[in-house]
Amino acid sequence: MSGSPARIVVGLSGGVDSAVAALRLLERGDDVQGLFMANWDDDDGYCTAAQDFQDARAVADLLGIPLHRVDFSQQYRDQVFAHFLAEYTAGRTPNPDVLCNREIKFGVCLEHARRLGAARFATGHYAQLHHGADGTELHKGADPARDQSYFLNSVERAALARIEFPVGGLMKAEVRARARSAGLPVYDKPDSTGICFIGERPFREFLARHVGTDPGPIETPEGERLGTHQGLAFHTLGQRGGLEIGGLAGHAEGAWYVARKDTTRNALIVVQGHDHPLLLARSVTTGPMNWLVAEPRAPFAASARLRYRQPDQAVRVTPLADGGTRLDFDVDQRAATPGQYAVLYQDTRCLGGGVIEAVTP
Repeated sequence: MSGSPARIVVGLSGGVDSAVAALRLLERGDDVQGLFMANWDDDDGYCTAAQDFQDARAVADLLGIPLHRVDFSQQYRDQVFAHFLAEYTAGRTPNPDVLCNREIKFGVCLEHARRLGAARFATGHYAQLHHGADGTELHKGADPARDQSYFLNSVERAALARIEFPVGGLMKAEVRARARSAGLPVYDKPDSTGICFIGERPFREFLARHVGTDPGPIETPEGERLGTHQGLAFHTLGQRGGLEIGGLAGHAEGAWYVARKDTTRNALIVVQGHDHPLLLARSVTTGPMNWLVAEPRAPFAASARLRYRQPDQAVRVTPLADGGTRLDFDVDQRAATPGQYAVLYQDTRCLGGGVIEAVTP
């Protein structure tokens, strides 16, 4: 019927951000329905999905909106978790949250929302969407401490036109205050930490269950053996601690840091000094980029983040023939890590991102 409100499906996670997202859309006059995604089916006491569903249901009841529940656990295992394990097995450090956003939340879930009759799909992400001359643009969230645009760098550009982030222009304190004033039962619920399939459990314990141990030498760059690691998968570049090699004769007192993984010899290379030269890189090379702008053909200046919460770093971007990029930084980057994402920005706009494949001193 002409003039009827647009239907928007909101991904209700059981947290305060998605609850306020649904509230704001209702206040705008939209036809709002909730959707709870179950992405993990191994209920071993660490994943909070069962409680999160009860919280989402309580929010939906209070707001008077339908709540759908859909199980994407098989898709998650096939499209996210399998890649997570393969990357760690290969000695790299993946970011499953980025892949989950692309494949699950704004992939199969977005399509499920469409089948429910939704014109758009909304979530509680702290990011903003602007409509520019070349289409929908992804921008940083207004709250710099909560900005989640980094995790959205791999979402397909075409999907942005069908997405909304109703709390992206708010500060976290505003979101909680709005939830409290509306009587939402999750107004003071703590933020979730990490990804569901790990939860609050010790990470090494979880990883060992799935990839096993593979002991090898811990060495200095000169080849001196200092100890034994239980598997390259359990360590990441720049890591301090967990090496159990302190107080070695012939070496100065001080922390040791993981500088490199020699996968051919299953050796972990460590150094002393927070800013040792082997921990620093002036450039990185990415795999194929997911561009959220028209694909550039010539070098250009931008800023980049090589990890979440890193301040923006000035960089010269050179597109490569294979679809990747070479990023040359003004300042050396510490612990640039293959498997993580390099995400590009111009001011607040996210240009896209790609997986770091190689690091150059």
